[in-house]
Amino acid sequence: MTPRSIHPPLLAILCLLGAVTACDQNRPAADAPPPARLAPAAQSHFCGMAGGEHPGPKGQVWLDDRKDPLWFSSVHDTIAFTLLPEEPKNIRVIYVSDMGKARAVNEAPADGWVDARKAVYVIGSALPGGMGVEEEVPFADPDQAKAFAESHGGRVVAFAAIPTEGILGTPVGSSPAAERR
Repeated sequence: MTPRSIHPPLLAILCLLGAVTACDQNRPAADAPPPARLAPAAQSHFCGMAGGEHPGPKGQVWLDDRKDPLWFSSVHDTIAFTLLPEEPKNIRVIYVSDMGKARAVNEAPADGWVDARKAVYVIGSALPGGMGVEEEVPFADPDQAKAFAESHGGRVVAFAAIPTEGILGTPVGSSPAAERR
């Protein structure tokens, strides 16, 4: 079947369905849960340590088949989770600490969260993450991110522009980054 043989109203409906399906990849949808408050004993998905034991921004990932989020002691680990092929891909929403609401440079706010896909990130700053590696520092407000970068170094990028090099220890272009974008 060629596009010319499809009835124009049917073609319009098919295009609309395609757009809706593509948008579903970048939730949160209206049914996405709100961010949870980070409890001091919330256990980090990768290291099993309490999230409150590490400084810096945190992350939470909500999956379709879980009633509670998976917690991450760093934004770096949160992003790595979205890239690893062995981890679930049924992500409803990803939240990261909004460091614009932090009281101190390396202190994550307990209830200041932003949708990870809508946040902007300072990469390459002097701020180490919760596990002592370079951290992607998230902000809801691009102006706050710019001010942070001016004070602490680094550059501001969108979620989809975070280089995978360093996240998984692989060169850019050789990781499954396209799946999360």
